[in-house]
Amino acid sequence: MSNLIEVNNLSRSYKDGALQVDVLENLNFTVGKSEQLAIVGASGSGKSTLLHLIGALDKPNSGEVIINGQNIHKLSRKAQGDFRNQYIGFVYQFHHLLPEFTAQENVAMPLIISGMNRSKALAEADAVIEKVNLSNRKLHKPAELSGGERQRIAFARAIVNKPLVVLADEPTGNLDHATAEKVYNLMCELNQELGTSFVTVTHDLELAGKMQRQVKLEDGQLTGMD
Repeated sequence: MSNLIEVNNLSRSYKDGALQVDVLENLNFTVGKSEQLAIVGASGSGKSTLLHLIGALDKPNSGEVIINGQNIHKLSRKAQGDFRNQYIGFVYQFHHLLPEFTAQENVAMPLIISGMNRSKALAEADAVIEKVNLSNRKLHKPAELSGGERQRIAFARAIVNKPLVVLADEPTGNLDHATAEKVYNLMCELNQELGTSFVTVTHDLELAGKMQRQVKLEDGQLTGMD
């Protein structure tokens, strides 16, 4: 399995008053093409920070992240945005749906941003929304959706552009067991059909156990799980 993502000597710390808080310390790991990787750890262990660094939503103090051969932290901000739009899908822990747009428009947004014709983008969005069983809610705005529905729409938005990798922050956190199972099955479908890689941070040990590989983030370090 060749590598899609290479993380080399990645560190991130923050200032808390006079104190320096070391969140991640010299992390080194890879994610293979088509691999499903689960990262577990306690709240506050830095799992979301790590995802944000991989996706160039945050800057490391040191180290590098290479995706598809590109050192993403050496790109300009605009180039990073273009790179994310083309190659990376995000599922945020708190959805980050745009409140003024419908579910359909939220899902279509990455395609519209990439320059796709609006009507075609909406049709593509419809197909993905159907996969998460929310076609009957596609014209509703986020405030009119339940937490679980918003999470499924966020997942649909993450996969609509068929990215190389999806970075998922607690993708099943607000879902009942049956719906969480459907989301996992959709992840597997994309993994098999398109070779999409998944890096998922989660407290859901059942979900983590289904991934091809599991690691634990603790005290700023990644360790393999038995």
